[in-house]
Amino acid sequence: MGIEKIKIDKNKFDINLKFYFILKYFLKANLNDKDINNILVLYSLNQGLTLKIELIKKYEELFGKTKSALKKIDFLNDILELIENDTDIKLFIFSLKLLSIKPLLLQEAKTRDFLDTSKLSSLNPLSLEYDKITVIKPYSTRVSGALLSLIFFDKLENSDTVFLSSDITEFFKYLSQEAIFLKDKGVEPNQIFMLMFSESINQSITSDSGSNYEERILSVLKTIGIDEESISKTHDKNDSSTEFDFFFKLDNKTFGISAKRTLRERYKQFIKTAQMTKIDIMIEITLGIDLTKEKVEAIRNHQVHLFVADEIYIQNEYLQKIDGVFSVKNLTIDTLKKLK
Repeated sequence: MGIEKIKIDKNKFDINLKFYFILKYFLKANLNDKDINNILVLYSLNQGLTLKIELIKKYEELFGKTKSALKKIDFLNDILELIENDTDIKLFIFSLKLLSIKPLLLQEAKTRDFLDTSKLSSLNPLSLEYDKITVIKPYSTRVSGALLSLIFFDKLENSDTVFLSSDITEFFKYLSQEAIFLKDKGVEPNQIFMLMFSESINQSITSDSGSNYEERILSVLKTIGIDEESISKTHDKNDSSTEFDFFFKLDNKTFGISAKRTLRERYKQFIKTAQMTKIDIMIEITLGIDLTKEKVEAIRNHQVHLFVADEIYIQNEYLQKIDGVFSVKNLTIDTLKKLK
């Protein structure tokens, strides 16, 4: 069975490519609010292609002679090379206005992050719930951004200003008119803006999983009374292939801790080290989501102590019955002192 060939109209492709290029190069130019305002004022006095001529004439007056100004001018020159008619000028101005709105949409997209992050202070940093929030947070921002962009342009194309304050309704009215005009010319504002917007979101967010799991463990160790200055990251002296994420002394005993959100097959290396090392106490801290009874028994058979997320510890009765296996809630100074 064949699939009917999907064809993109060349004119539609060209104008959307130009739109994306203009948005990207405006971002590269790193225009500030004053720059954007100055260009918009110049546009109010010079409609159509006259704007292109006047803008080039007034580069120095508008931006100055600094290194950053020259950078702005270079990118603007690249944009203006593409401007060939009045429709391109409208695309140019529309892109500039969207650039001024982007920070507001980005901040709105990140609001969900703040709501989720506010919950973290009430959670154990080594719990599954804490981990879930930090792992999913960047994806939450991306989804929020995509949906916000969709809603925003839907309202823009339908001249819906109800959600706006009276102060910016007039600005939005003209932006809406431009969006409708360009839509008729084949421009797809939401799809192309979202390409640029998603890149901005990706640059502004980070995931707290992976290496940050170590940071969370460090915060717990400090909270229970281990002096941060006494904690180091070191390789085992007898097995250089193993690195202890946390090494410290307590009550004249040496402690080596491996921190891994998930163990996979890495726990075998720690077992190997346990057979060779002279460290008094070896500890594996993990969420426990990929643990099996066989893995746990193999770890404990080599005197490696195991701490897992409280949710996993409670859900798996066999963990509660194996000596040397603990919930991270029991990661306390008293517990560490009692380990042998």
